[in-house]
Amino acid sequence: MRHFLATLAVVAVLAGAAGWLSYRRGADPELRAALERQDALEWLRRDFELSEAQFREIKRLHDDYGVVCEEHCRNIQDALDARNALRRQGRATAEELAAADRRYEELRLVCETAIATHVRQCAAIMSPQAGQRYLALVLPKIKDFDHTGAPDVRLHGPGH
Repeated sequence: MRHFLATLAVVAVLAGAAGWLSYRRGADPELRAALERQDALEWLRRDFELSEAQFREIKRLHDDYGVVCEEHCRNIQDALDARNALRRQGRATAEELAAADRRYEELRLVCETAIATHVRQCAAIMSPQAGQRYLALVLPKIKDFDHTGAPDVRLHGPGH
């Protein structure tokens, strides 16, 4: 039994090492570099295997949407600041606080709807398989954006 457990442990270590080595050799170094630099466009190009024409069109959409995105974020942050200022004052009525909450939520909805539309436009430029994978990856994350800046490839950090 002791030899069996020792053999099992050796096999597990060798399998883990082989898996790690295969992953490191098979990973696209340029994709890894784009992720490390948090370069969302280069990540899209590499991970979704975009042609040069697809990449140019998505980059154009991204650049155009960036202006809209920044405006949405600014409006949301202003509404959040106004709501928080009302709360800190301690003199606001329940109606004023409710109105401030509604304004903040309305702006979030406008933003999240707009970004979902933008993401769908980008996906439509990709191959059908890549577009489906992109939508499955990105759409669920929209509700988690914190609206402090444009979206990026960070999965758990600050984002739109």
